[in-house]
Amino acid sequence: MLPLLLVTVVAVRHRSVLAEGFALLATARPSWLLAAAGVTCLTWVAASFTRQGAVVERLPGRRLLATQFAAGAANHLLPTGLGASAVNLRFMTVCGLTPARSSAALALYLLAESVGRVGLLAVLLVAFPGALRLGPLLPDGVSGPLMLAMGAALLAAAGVLAAVRRVRAVLRSFLRTALGEARSVHALPSRALALWGGALAFPALQATALVLVGKAFGLSVPPAHMAVAYLAATVAVALVPTPGGLGSVEAALVVALVAAGGAVAPATAVVLVFRVVTVWLPLLPGAVTLGVLVRLKVI
Repeated sequence: MLPLLLVTVVAVRHRSVLAEGFALLATARPSWLLAAAGVTCLTWVAASFTRQGAVVERLPGRRLLATQFAAGAANHLLPTGLGASAVNLRFMTVCGLTPARSSAALALYLLAESVGRVGLLAVLLVAFPGALRLGPLLPDGVSGPLMLAMGAALLAAAGVLAAVRRVRAVLRSFLRTALGEARSVHALPSRALALWGGALAFPALQATALVLVGKAFGLSVPPAHMAVAYLAATVAVALVPTPGGLGSVEAALVVALVAAGGAVAPATAVVLVFRVVTVWLPLLPGAVTLGVLVRLKVI
């Protein structure tokens, strides 16, 4: 709850900017917003490819796609992607994978997604070195507590590993399973292509959706610079444990778009509509899909 509280404080302090951004919503061009919605639908396809690429067995395609759609809704119930991870872990076990192999496939997916996002950001920063004036992409006062919390968590994890032999044994077993699964997946070119292709396509499609929303509002930022702003903001807030990045993503995206050269009010309007298109509109049908999949015992 602490990150949500901090973001609320920032929003109250900058309520005049938010009000100005809301006032610009009526100026958006619908054709660009429809295109952004279409690209958002493709992100679930990209996620399906990445999930399939993380396991050797062939997963049922339609159920896999429906699960990715439902996982988006579950992601807003738990922080830092835990909802989507729980849904996909259950889906893979229902499909016949052991819990150990399902966990290994989940870890491989998360690794590929992180590498794809950071790698795409690095390539764009090399290609467009002036796209973003580096600065804090988190609300004021958040960075210090986050770093302290990370340090404390790492120390606690190291202490548990050093003190509890059973935890070390479980971790060694998991690493052996995960490395074995990674070798098996990369021995099949089709799986490796699905894994890494989907991992690159997913953040690229999300960045494209932001660019299209920016076009809808006529934001005076080049498309490549908007893509860099999106990737930099999402990488920066990956450690903020809010459900679905609620609040933290919006704040970081506004700061990143302004750092890329956009005006504050249009950037705020772009971020608000981008989050509506990519998060809030799919939330209710995603939750309904999740309920249906649970009732049908797909997950």
